Amino acid sequence: MNLAQHISETELSAKILRHAVPRMSELNIPVTPDNYAVWYEYFRGVNLDLKRAIDGLLSNQVSFTRDINASLHNRFIQEQSPEVIQTVQVETQLLINSLMSKLSMMTAGTAKFGQSLSDFCNDISLSPDQKTLDGLIDALAQEVSSVVLSNQQMEQSLSMMSQEIVGLKSEMQNLNLVAMTDQLTSLYNRRAFDEELLSHIQYFKQHNTHSSLLIIDIDNFKQFNDLHGHLVGDKVLAYIALALKQGVRGEDFVARYGGEEFVVLLPDTDHAGAMVVAELLRSRIAERRLSIGKDNKLSLGAITVSVGVASLRRGDDRDSYFIRADESLYRAKSAGRNCVKG
Repeated sequence: MNLAQHISETELSAKILRHAVPRMSELNIPVTPDNYAVWYEYFRGVNLDLKRAIDGLLSNQVSFTRDINASLHNRFIQEQSPEVIQTVQVETQLLINSLMSKLSMMTAGTAKFGQSLSDFCNDISLSPDQKTLDGLIDALAQEVSSVVLSNQQMEQSLSMMSQEIVGLKSEMQNLNLVAMTDQLTSLYNRRAFDEELLSHIQYFKQHNTHSSLLIIDIDNFKQFNDLHGHLVGDKVLAYIALALKQGVRGEDFVARYGGEEFVVLLPDTDHAGAMVVAELLRSRIAERRLSIGKDNKLSLGAITVSVGVASLRRGDDRDSYFIRADESLYRAKSAGRNCVKG
């Protein structure tokens, strides 16, 4: 594949990116990697079966539910595994490489003009006659005009590419945020937590500040799910997520670790302070009685959580810090649940 083809595909990917994400937002489709793969292929227009399927859904005003989105991905994308997100990242790099190439061309043109000026000075020093001098001046004027025209064209090209890069950067940031977010609860996910945990440890080592970690587990959630079903279970997870988010400070970090487990990182908080926060969160959740359904007819009773607490120590790494909090959580569950241990 030649450079022109690379640039053409890069421009196509940038165009698809700018159309797909806003359209997905209009249709309330979460911009997950799987969903984005479907809509990338739709706007690419090569997968005709996929295009016909989506056009049919749109014409019939069908809502793009989680099941429908999953069905589209399974039917039209999964077997082909296009790895769309990686493709966009690679082609973004190609766009940047193209920009660097254009900048190199500009630098080369400037160097050529500099050499022409140097040659002109040498010719002048030889005391040329009037005719030769006229010729030198005409040649220099042509060089100046050529450089001005070239730079005007380059400026337009760079301006267009700059807009492309700004747009791509914005969309890639959005996609990165999606990759760090738990779709069900809108909290950060485990991947984001792992990165933040490392950041806390590094900051602690540099500044010797406090940091504490809470691991929070919903009590008897499996039995609850079996009794009421996963849809009700999802609502409980969303409720716990909101309660945690509203119960901590803005600088605290709340994430869904997986299943019914949540984690909270508390910067500048010692062990005693973390125990207080954990108890406040536990009691906040336990005191409320949940009801769902039309007119709140289905009572779920009290939802309780067990909380394990650990504070960062000198010499801790990611594993030792997390394991200590997890051991505290185990003690809380062994003590009868609905309590805090640290």
